Amino acid sequence: MLRTLLSPRVMGLHLLTIGVLIAFILLGRWQLGVFQDSGKPQAAADPGPVTVATLAPVGAQMSGEAVGRRVAAEGVYEPDRQLLVADRRADVDAPGGKASQDDGYWVLTPLRLDDGTLMPVVRGWVATSDDPAVSAVPQGRVAVAGRLRPQQGTDSVQRRSEGLPAGQVQTVSTGELINLWTGQKVRTGYVVAQPPSGSLTQIKVAPPEVGGTLTWRNLAYAANWWIFAGFAVFMWFHFVRDAVRADRDRAKSPQMALEG
Repeated sequence: MLRTLLSPRVMGLHLLTIGVLIAFILLGRWQLGVFQDSGKPQAAADPGPVTVATLAPVGAQMSGEAVGRRVAAEGVYEPDRQLLVADRRADVDAPGGKASQDDGYWVLTPLRLDDGTLMPVVRGWVATSDDPAVSAVPQGRVAVAGRLRPQQGTDSVQRRSEGLPAGQVQTVSTGELINLWTGQKVRTGYVVAQPPSGSLTQIKVAPPEVGGTLTWRNLAYAANWWIFAGFAVFMWFHFVRDAVRADRDRAKSPQMALEG
C-alpha cells in the first residue's frame, strides 16, 4: 500500500489535490470576507452644508440621514450657560465616562439662533478644565460650521461614582440640557465645530454613513467553494482507494502482474 501511495502517478494526484484544496479554501475565505465587509457601514453622500435649523428640530428626534451632515449656523454664543463634557477624548466615537476618565473635556456652548432657540455647539476639546481656551468664548454674532451629531443618552456611559463638579456633564443629552438651561427651547443633537473655536483642539467627527447590506450571495459562494474542496477530497480518496486495490489485485495474480 505504501508503495502505491508513493508511486509517481499517485504522488501527482496528492499534489494536485493539495493545490485544489488550498485554492478552494482561499476562494471561500475571500467570498466570506466580501460578505462580512458588505455588512459594515459605508460612507454616504456628503452634500454641502445646510442651515442647522433644517436638520435639528425642537422637541423631536433627529432623522438618521441628518447624522454627520455638514451644517452652518449663525447666532450669539451664551458663555454663561457653557458646560464641560467630562471624561472625553478628541473623537466623538471614542468611549466616554469611566472608560476615558480624566482624558479631557469637550467645551459645550449654546449658540442662540435668530429664532431664539439654543443650538448646543461643541466648540472643541481641552485636556484640563482650567485651560484658558475654555473661557475664550467668541463675542458678538458668529458663524459656525461643523457636523451634526445626535443627542447622547444619559445612560450611554458609565458614570463616575463620585459625581461631577458643577458646570460639568457626562453626556450631551438634549433632555438634560433642557433642565439645565431652564426656560429655553433647545434643538436636538449638537454641532461639532469645524474648525474649532479659538485655540481649542479639533474633535474628530466622521462624515455621514449608511448601514451596509449583507450580500448573502457571497456567503453562498463561500459555501460552494468549501463544498468543492470537500468533493475534491472525496474524489482523491476514491482514486487512491482504486489504485491500492488495483495494485493488490496485480500482486495476487502473477498473470496480471506480468501484463502490468
